Amino acid sequence: MVGATMQTLPNPLPTRIRVVGDVHGDTAAFRYAVATDRFVVQLGDLVDNGPDSAGALRIMFDLIDEGRGLFVLGNHDFKLARAIAGQIGRIEGVLAATLAQLDGPLRQRALLEATRAPVWLRVGRALFVHGGFHPTMLEQPAPVQGLERPQGAASRALYGEPTGRTQSDGYPERSLNWVDRIPAGIVVYCGHDRRSTDGRPYRRTGQAGGTAVFVDTGAGKGGHLSWIDLDLTDDKFGRDKPAMSVAT
Repeated sequence: MVGATMQTLPNPLPTRIRVVGDVHGDTAAFRYAVATDRFVVQLGDLVDNGPDSAGALRIMFDLIDEGRGLFVLGNHDFKLARAIAGQIGRIEGVLAATLAQLDGPLRQRALLEATRAPVWLRVGRALFVHGGFHPTMLEQPAPVQGLERPQGAASRALYGEPTGRTQSDGYPERSLNWVDRIPAGIVVYCGHDRRSTDGRPYRRTGQAGGTAVFVDTGAGKGGHLSWIDLDLTDDKFGRDKPAMSVAT
């Protein structure tokens, strides 16, 4: 399998990081976001919808090559990898537009990086994931996803928690019940759901006392790109705890 091992990640993670939300092909904004001396943790969905998915991928791969950043796997990144690998029969819409932007070498790099990207990343009491939280993420390292259909916590990581219903826009309805299962003291930084009503990342505290921070503010979809600067030496992140939780 392509990417059968997790990408090599700094261990411990640099203490000064920039958490960047869903990019969706908004290369101009992404280029501005990564103009920092902080280590970049991008929350997935680099591609689709925006004008320049190829450019967004190139920026991300440069960060990886330079040891200055990583991305957790998003559902759009995963779908692109499966399309490149010939595992999707009908390709249309935004996915077809993204594929048309990618030359051969960029397709192969996108396939490689998507199949070895972490599906979640834990640093002390901070958890970085694309779609949503599952208690397993606090108990086990992230699996190597490859191109297999995600199951269990990996499915939650990519797709959040669908209700099984379809919205009027044709997209699956998503529940935020998973926020109520985040333990007190844990902060989950995620993308996937655009929940903000004021253009800034949306924070929600669940019944168990934990917090979710939704960093997707609509880049590539008529909104803009958001990011949050963190210092992981802050006491609230419990940096004295195990520094990292990913498979190797």
